[in-house]
Amino acid sequence: MRKIIIALALMIASITIEAQVKTPQPSPKAMLAQVVGLTDVAVDYSRPSAKGRVIFGDLVPFGKLWRTGANANTTVTFSEDVIIGGATLKKGKYALFTTPNADNWEVIFYTDTDNWGTPETFSDAKVALKTNIKTEALNRNVESFTISINNLDNNFGHLELSWEKTLVAIKFEVPTQKTAIASIEKALGGPVAGDYFSSAQYFYQSNGDMNKALAYVNKALELNKEKPFWYSRQKSLIQAKLGDKKGAIETAKLSLAAAQVAKNNDYVKMNNDSIAEWSKK
Repeated sequence: MRKIIIALALMIASITIEAQVKTPQPSPKAMLAQVVGLTDVAVDYSRPSAKGRVIFGDLVPFGKLWRTGANANTTVTFSEDVIIGGATLKKGKYALFTTPNADNWEVIFYTDTDNWGTPETFSDAKVALKTNIKTEALNRNVESFTISINNLDNNFGHLELSWEKTLVAIKFEVPTQKTAIASIEKALGGPVAGDYFSSAQYFYQSNGDMNKALAYVNKALELNKEKPFWYSRQKSLIQAKLGDKKGAIETAKLSLAAAQVAKNNDYVKMNNDSIAEWSKK
């Protein structure tokens, strides 16, 4: 029995040592993040190397769908809607597939990002955007497949794919002006409901000016058409702290009704408990 235990211990130790061995990946993983205007762009991909091989037209055949990298899907994420080739690509994360040809590439942004390589069954329904880009010849050799974001402007950038002596630059336009104007209008428009609610919460939790807290929570309710049950709950607590038990009960009933519709049992219980407590004489 002792020999068996020793043998098992040696086997486990051997497996543990093997699990700790680290070797370089043939196609190392790379991540790229870039702000273009006011849009965040992220790329996640693996980088195969040429290693003396002919790439396009041989290792990567012309006219066939390519994973555009190695291993798992190359993905591109946009934080805002962008325009590519005159068409809108909605904000989100996409797998990047291409069909290389000698003088142009078909570039595809695909909604399914969980494939290893190309999809086993390609679905046109999952194609978010497709465009054709002319290739450019480089005067230098790129050993490892490279994706970069270059030639930046406040309103556009270029997603560049380069390998061997081929460059494909995918121009994408970003909604900088629209985003900036929306941000300016929001800022100049004054506080929103959430700002007033947070202010009311602060005054209540810090035992500050309860009259200000009540004014702020009333303003929050006024600005929010949905009248969230947590807003009303906060108002009832402020009213109770001000000594207005009758008003607190009425407000708690509004919060209770809304919480019941939302099936939020925590708020249902809190409101019922408070109504019972404030109803005592």
